[in-house]
Amino acid sequence: MPLSRLLPAIIATLTAAVPAQADPGHAHFSAGVPGDPKKPARVIEVLMKEGNGTMSYVPDRVEVKRGEQVRFVLKNVGALAHEFVLASTADNLKHAALMQKYPDMEHDDPNGKTVQPKGSSEILWRFTRRGEFEFGCLIPGHREAGMLGKVFVK
Repeated sequence: MPLSRLLPAIIATLTAAVPAQADPGHAHFSAGVPGDPKKPARVIEVLMKEGNGTMSYVPDRVEVKRGEQVRFVLKNVGALAHEFVLASTADNLKHAALMQKYPDMEHDDPNGKTVQPKGSSEILWRFTRRGEFEFGCLIPGHREAGMLGKVFVK
């Protein structure tokens, strides 16, 4: 096949690979900072699931104290891949828009994990600011189906 016919496919492949690395949502953390594995942490197990046309986290509401360190133990008990991305609502909405363009993007970041069906993962996090934050699944359609939770830092 002549290079002139292959070139558009090569450019498209290279362009699709860039956003996962150049994603501005990972340049800062709006909900605190990654935790210190040498320090104690409260463990909160979060189940990720879907059924009857909805998707959800259990629990979908968490209260923590400013300065508290939490180990989120994420368990996907569903049949679909899900995510847990901890950030401000504004940051998650911005990132969700990017996910619409690149739906196959997976997360393995200090504040976000993609968890495959029947899989598990963990996030160790320290909440440094008071306020309301969220955890959401940014896979297209999942947030819209109800996969959203809140963290209240007092």
